[in-house]
Order: sequence, then C-alpha cells, then structure tokens
Amino acid sequence: MFRHLLKLIWKRKHRNLMISLEILLAFVIVFAIAGFIVRSSQLYRLPVGFQIDNVWAVRINTGGASGSASQFSPDVYDNVKRTLEAVPGIDQVAFASTAPYLSRTMRSAFEDPAGGARVIAEVIEADDDALPLMGVRMLQGRGFHRSDDGAAAVPVVVNRPMAAALFGTGPALGKVFKAHGREEGKGQPMQIVGIIDDYRSRGEFSIPTNVLIVRYVPAAFKDGMQSLLIKMKPGITRAFEETLSRQLKQLNPEWSYEIAPLSVRRADAMKSQITPMIVLSVIAGFLLLMVAFGLFGVLWQNTTVRIPELGLRRAIGASAGNIYRQIIAEQILLSSGAMLVGLLLLVQLPLTGALGQNMNWSVFLVAAALSMSVIYLLSLLCSVYPGWRASRLSPTQALHYE
Repeated sequence: MFRHLLKLIWKRKHRNLMISLEILLAFVIVFAIAGFIVRSSQLYRLPVGFQIDNVWAVRINTGGASGSASQFSPDVYDNVKRTLEAVPGIDQVAFASTAPYLSRTMRSAFEDPAGGARVIAEVIEADDDALPLMGVRMLQGRGFHRSDDGAAAVPVVVNRPMAAALFGTGPALGKVFKAHGREEGKGQPMQIVGIIDDYRSRGEFSIPTNVLIVRYVPAAFKDGMQSLLIKMKPGITRAFEETLSRQLKQLNPEWSYEIAPLSVRRADAMKSQITPMIVLSVIAGFLLLMVAFGLFGVLWQNTTVRIPELGLRRAIGASAGNIYRQIIAEQILLSSGAMLVGLLLLVQLPLTGALGQNMNWSVFLVAAALSMSVIYLLSLLCSVYPGWRASRLSPTQALHYE
C-alpha cells in the first residue's frame, strides 16, 4: 500500500509540488515560533541568581559632572547610607552601578596572564552590602568586606561561567587576572574572592553570560554609583515612595531620582519581552490560517480532478473507507516529505552553531517535534472533508464524468 501511494504521488508530482511548498513554508514558520518559545521557556526556568522580595531600586541622575568623585565623595556616600537606614521602614541600603531589570550594561575584556585566556564579561560595581541585600548565594569563597581595604588586587566576584572561561576546569578562587590590554605595571590586578552560580541582571528571559562584580570603594573610583538598592521591611507598600522621595531630595536636591520596587521593574521587563512573542505568534497564526485555506482548496480541487480514478477504484471493489484512508494517507506522506526537507535545512543551525545557545540541540528537538505535530494536525484537518467527499463517490459518477 505504501509503495502504491508513493507511485500515485510521484505521477502527480507537478500538482503536488505546490502543496509540498506550502507545507514546507508552514513548517519553517511554526519551527521558528516554536524554537523562540521553547528557548524562552528554557531561559525562564533558569535561576536569575538574586532575590527581589521587598527590594526597591533608586536610579540616581547626578546631572553630568556632578557624578564626579568630588560630588560623590566617601562622606556623601556614608551620609546617604546612614540617613536612609535610619528611616523607619528601611532595613538595608546598598550602592551599585546598575540595578536588576535595567537594559543598561557595561562590558569589558579580561585575560589570565598565565594561561592567556581572554573573556568578555558584563561588569557590575557593587559595595559591600549589595550582594547580601540581593540574596546572592556564594558557591565558593565570600562576598566583599572591609578587610579588603588596601588589598593589592581589586576584590571581585565572578559567576561560574566566567571562572570556567578564564581558568577552565582548574580552581579559580583566589586567582589573579587583569583587564585585557593593560600593560605590565599599569592597572591594578583583580583577585577572585568569591564565585556565584549566575547573575542575570536583565531578568528571566536574558541569556546567561559571563559576569564580573567589582567591589566599589568611593575613594578609589572616579565616578559615583548610579543605583541605590533598598531592602524594605515586610509590609511596606508603594505609598512609602513619597516618603522616600522626600528624604532623597533632602539629601541632595540637585539630583533626580527614579524610584520603583524591583517587582514592578520585573513586571515591566517581562511585558516588554513577552510582547514580541505574542505578536510573532499572532502573525504565525494568520499565516498558518492562510496556508490551511490554500491547502484545503488544493485538496478539494485534486479530489474533483480525480473523480474518474476514484470512481474506478470503487467500481473494482474498493470500499468508502479505503478511499477515505487513501486521501488522508497521501496528504500525510506529502507532509512528511516536505518536513523532511525542512529538517535537513534547519538541522544546520545547531550543527554550525549559527544561533549559539539560542538553538541548542534540546531546543531544536523540542521545536521540531512541536512543529511536526502542528503540521500533521493541519494536514489531517485539511484532508478530512476532501477525503470524506471522495469516499462518497459512486462508480456511476465516474462513468458520467467528462
């Protein structure tokens, strides 16, 4: 039966070519959407590396030159922390160069002088209280501490991917490295005092990357911090924002502040990241609907053209069920052939690594399975009525067909 169906499909190859192209196009569209959704789901399930419960972020705009060391001295830094921590409702205050769920990032290159490995990493500056405030868990080593004052090397905390990129499978804790391009004797070396699992500052849908967190010391850094991280006591609501804003204005009326709980920033970030997914899904849905209508019309026309053939089969003893199964089986075979061609093209993505981890093997296999299921279901639905119509033909209709 299978061999007979292949012969029938081959003899009508010119007519079947258009159906196959439509199915191939639909398969590629569904695969792209499925791959995007599967990868997003994969990223969402990964840990972000920090906690946002009761944490608020304040973005500081110092107004150009006011961000210099003279305007953000250690005295100013300490005064801001002490004053805010004395406010009822505030539990802890920390400074950082950026807060989670902001698109603003800073990247730089680093290298291991001994091994020669070069790594690009996202760089975050944070004071001693920032990591504990955010609930960042150490896999090895420790966070920053006042005992790091005056250290010969700048204390840094790195995530596990960066430690592996710099030092491979060997131990990374305590190792010293430097910024790429710095000549010997220029630029302070950096020493790893702690290793964390991960820290995805842009949220659940961001791609894991190398992260380096540098200890911030007001006296040693040229620029002031751009973000305040504030741990609120349980039960504090958004109504507290007015009190906090008034307190910040008293500290420095020339600066401007953007205040928001990290839960709100997370919701905004999630919305901006999910919206493209929804738009693409709607577009793909309309395209699939157009493909379905075209496929249904072609199958209807093919059934009409094949009335003599199908009527003759009924005349020599084929049952209505045989005709019905033949039409559906032919469509399933056509769909399988078109998808096989599509898979041969799409498998190059994980093989070549053209899209990196966005199209790893797990994403490819799940997206392929979902896409094939959708196309088989679409083919089945589009062939049900033409198959039923063909099964209702009688030999007399074939004899009267011109």
